[in-house]
Amino acid sequence: MRVLAFEDHYDIEAILTAGGVNTDNLIFEQRWNSMDALEHIRDFAPEVLLLDHYMPPLSGFQVLEMLLNSDIKRPLTVIAMSSAADKNDDMVGLGADRGVVKFDLAELDVWPKQSSA
Repeated sequence: MRVLAFEDHYDIEAILTAGGVNTDNLIFEQRWNSMDALEHIRDFAPEVLLLDHYMPPLSGFQVLEMLLNSDIKRPLTVIAMSSAADKNDDMVGLGADRGVVKFDLAELDVWPKQSSA
């Protein structure tokens, strides 16, 4: 599964791993700002797109709005992952599939879980 995260402060792959997500089968890329966001989305072609709201120079909301108004193929799953729940709700209202506080990302059912063996 190809995962692209836009987050400027926290290592999202580390958050997923700490939460029990098996990242072995994830092709993961994190962008630490939203500069050229649409080009990164087009080039990486993620199945899962993670968007933080508070991220320079464009907010996750702005990136999502631009994506939805572009000719770029929409990722299968778009997750709003701001630390502010109301900002996630705004992105879900715009067209994101899910909204979750970033520290709870690992709890979503889109990830492979660690085996219990």
